[in-house]
Amino acid sequence: MWAGLAGTVTAAIGVTVWAVHSPSAEPSESKASSVTRQSARGKETKETDALLRTGLQRQAQQDSAGAAEIYRRVLKLDPGNKDAWYRLGLIEQMNGRTEQARSAYENALKTDPAFTAALYSEANLVAATEPDRAIGLLKRAVATSPKSSVMQLQLGLILAKYDRDAEAEEAFRRAVAADHQVLSQVPESFRDAVSPAPTPSHAGSSR
Repeated sequence: MWAGLAGTVTAAIGVTVWAVHSPSAEPSESKASSVTRQSARGKETKETDALLRTGLQRQAQQDSAGAAEIYRRVLKLDPGNKDAWYRLGLIEQMNGRTEQARSAYENALKTDPAFTAALYSEANLVAATEPDRAIGLLKRAVATSPKSSVMQLQLGLILAKYDRDAEAEEAFRRAVAADHQVLSQVPESFRDAVSPAPTPSHAGSSR
């Protein structure tokens, strides 16, 4: 369910002890330390995974404050957890805390610069005040997910608003190609240009 979450570390079996017949036991101890660290990371991953699921449940129950607190607990365990940052950003945005939401999205993108959900959400957050930044974020998002009609459509709408018609038309064309149903959401002035070509009909063909 969570993109980027590490799988549970399995227990190490049959570790070779290279220190046999050696005056130094350091290599063996190093391997033991490595196994211990892997085990600790595995436990941490299980805990963060469980917390993230609980946070989602709290959000589904409209308990945004409780969910936010859980996501902050995740971030204490794993400061680079992009899913926790992203979910926290959604809550901050919903509560009108724009700067905090933007910071959360940026932290998610530090971990994964191609995290499309964070790119899209931050773009929508800043579209009214920083259109150039919003366009840049959406271009990064569609580069990662070129067949996403939603992101292509949103990119086209912002471009059209600022009279970048050629770029907007191309974004709308890609949106409609990905999903014909979004054609009704394309501004009327672009609709004919981006409508898919009619499928040739065999009806009335010569006999």
